[in-house]
Amino acid sequence: MNNILVLPMILPILVGVILVFLRPYIRVQRVLSVLTTIASAAVAAYCLQQIHLNGIMRLDFGDWLPPHGILFVGDSFAMLLVLVACIVSSIILLYAFATTGIETEAMFFYPFFLFLVAGVNGSFLTGDLFNLFVCFEVMLLASYVLLTLGGRKTQLKEGITYVLINVLASWFFLLGIAYLYGVLGTLNMAHIAARVAETGQGPLLTLIAIIFLIVFSLKAGLLLYFWLPGSYSAPPTAVAALFGALLTKVGIYALYRMFTLIFIHDPIIYKIIGVLAIVTMVAGCLGAIAYSDIRQIVSYNVIISVGFVLTGLAVATNTAFQGASYYLIHDMVSKALLFLLAGTVVYLTGRSKFNEISGLIRNYPLVGWLFFLTMLAIAGIPPFSGFIGKVYIGLGAIEAGYYVLLAVAFLSSIGVLYSLLRIFLNSFWGETTISEDDQKPFQKKIGLPLVLLAILVVGLGIGAELLSPYVQDAADALANPEQYIRAVMGDDLE
Repeated sequence: MNNILVLPMILPILVGVILVFLRPYIRVQRVLSVLTTIASAAVAAYCLQQIHLNGIMRLDFGDWLPPHGILFVGDSFAMLLVLVACIVSSIILLYAFATTGIETEAMFFYPFFLFLVAGVNGSFLTGDLFNLFVCFEVMLLASYVLLTLGGRKTQLKEGITYVLINVLASWFFLLGIAYLYGVLGTLNMAHIAARVAETGQGPLLTLIAIIFLIVFSLKAGLLLYFWLPGSYSAPPTAVAALFGALLTKVGIYALYRMFTLIFIHDPIIYKIIGVLAIVTMVAGCLGAIAYSDIRQIVSYNVIISVGFVLTGLAVATNTAFQGASYYLIHDMVSKALLFLLAGTVVYLTGRSKFNEISGLIRNYPLVGWLFFLTMLAIAGIPPFSGFIGKVYIGLGAIEAGYYVLLAVAFLSSIGVLYSLLRIFLNSFWGETTISEDDQKPFQKKIGLPLVLLAILVVGLGIGAELLSPYVQDAADALANPEQYIRAVMGDDLE
């Protein structure tokens, strides 16, 4: 039965390959792509429930037992992220149907969309480092194409920076894998964790840990985020929303996996992560406040979130891990909605600077009030989705005595609120600058995905109790790495 663990990755790949041969049939591509992401979400939901009832799931490819074979491992932390990634991707696809345009859709938009989702899901589920690298590359290759699809000058310029940075990060990733294999003789993550626990984390392993910290920080946008605002603001709105919702989460997941499972024996690493999180939140707030371009502000809000989520890793308590799990789920949904709203504003007005737009709420009240709701959720105002995660991360920081980290994390919420409030007050309030003759019609097919994401933002806040057992499982898996190790290695651990 564990064979279904591979479906959230293999389904998007298979259907993506089929769609390559259905290039002229755009409607068929649309239907098949959204059915694939919905089916992947259904499989992920089923697996999540099985993990809650029966424990961590494992799939050994070709019946090669660990640590020698390739395997997928599904614990609650990974499966929650897979589930939310598939749901968010499905909704973003609905927005893409309405806004992408036939010409771009015919340039293999949907195959590469599905390949990116497959890479993200595979990264969350793989149980060995080399396949984590492979899944990263699948995801990145698809993102290179989606970023530059359309061929605008800005896309090509930002695409070059994005490709160069990620090639450099991939090279360091391979270097870290080679060093680790040379020292421990294995790439299975659970086996590496057991070996590190046996031999102790000496200076060489700490150096390798720092290499992985640099690599995944580049992927997540932790401190090394200089490539992110340009790359996330250049592509079409649906692609930008996909990037904002999913890509940094893969880097964050890898950081959590590495530093809650493998390199857990040297506390200095957690102090470094704490410092990086503080600098990232401060720099993200400065960037979000400094710009007047809506898309740039939204991109800098992604950076602030990265710093906030990794506060939970720096604190490293069960409560903080609960908060981080809640916050990651919230952030995937709310960032997708924020990017779609920002793109919708630019589409409706033809302008991207908030001080050139006014009174938009009179022309498009749905967009205005959804933006207001999203702003409250991202700032962590109850009862919306961001509140629970922030409370738990705060409680974890108090338990562990990380008061400076806690203060910066909560001050960053004020930065988030201020930066988005500037957009809301300037763009949506005041006298409208759009006459009835110039007003672009707001299509229902654009409104539907926005409303669906908004329902999720509210539902995740009000229905947090329903998610609580799964989030508790995720936090337990992160706080007790022996659960993961024993699920993979079994009796071989003895």
